[in-house]
Amino acid sequence: MAFGAFAGTPTSTAEPAVRRRSPIALFLLLPGAFYLLLFFLVPLFSLILTSLQAPREFGDIGQYDYAFKWENYVTVLDTYWPVIIRSFGYAATATVFALIIGYPLAYFIGVKLRRFPLWQALALTLVIAPFFISFLLRTLAWKQIFSDEGVVVGALQALSLIAPGDYITGTPFSVIFGLTYNFIPFMTLPIYTSLERLDLRYVEAGGDLYASPASTFVRVTLPLSLPGVISGTLLTFIPAAGDYINASRDFLGSTDTVMIGNVIEANFLVLQNFPAAAALSIVLMAAILVLVSVYVRRSGTEDLL
Repeated sequence: MAFGAFAGTPTSTAEPAVRRRSPIALFLLLPGAFYLLLFFLVPLFSLILTSLQAPREFGDIGQYDYAFKWENYVTVLDTYWPVIIRSFGYAATATVFALIIGYPLAYFIGVKLRRFPLWQALALTLVIAPFFISFLLRTLAWKQIFSDEGVVVGALQALSLIAPGDYITGTPFSVIFGLTYNFIPFMTLPIYTSLERLDLRYVEAGGDLYASPASTFVRVTLPLSLPGVISGTLLTFIPAAGDYINASRDFLGSTDTVMIGNVIEANFLVLQNFPAAAALSIVLMAAILVLVSVYVRRSGTEDLL
């Protein structure tokens, strides 16, 4: 063996171990895969088929046959494009306001209260507390607060900030306010998670290098909390774009503030125009997917996709 090693002939070949997928791991993935197949892929496939249906000849209202009527997409885009633009405008505005409110709140809880665990836990509880109350009840409460006979309208009229006879409910302001209020926790919690893990020694190092607090925030704190900001904006914008409660005439909206979610609901439940409702749903999902993909890639956080 020594002679073979001296002569340069290999005495043994060490092959790298090939890692094989454990059948147990694949077996454990089956429930999740089955769940996605049953509750996501199958409904999505059914929704696509429904969006291509055609009215049944000599049939009653709500009766359709499977076809390949792609003109349904052209019809809904031509009919409801103002509603689609309004929905994304309301959602984007509410997301910006939620970020303006949620970031300082998350910064205060995650950084300033880090040395006081009890107060930090209490502040987090107050942020999460609205989740213990129904979404509908919270929105109805704001409808009562903003009602024409409510205290807010009366105070604004007394201060001559609005004219007598003006109202708040049924306006874009009330819808955007409702979206912002209901989705602030979705913005605050991801940002808090990023800031809570922030190493404060980086902030102290910025001060030691004679950087101003504003410069330290822009160059150190904000970049390190960017993943939380991206996650928060996505968790706020996506459900806000498809929301149909705040903009409903029964809550904070009116006929002039309806969003795409209200149109889908009306076509499904009232008009029974199932192909139009399904086509609008597909358009909404596709538009959100494109916007989110562009937004995440431009922000440099592709790992969130």
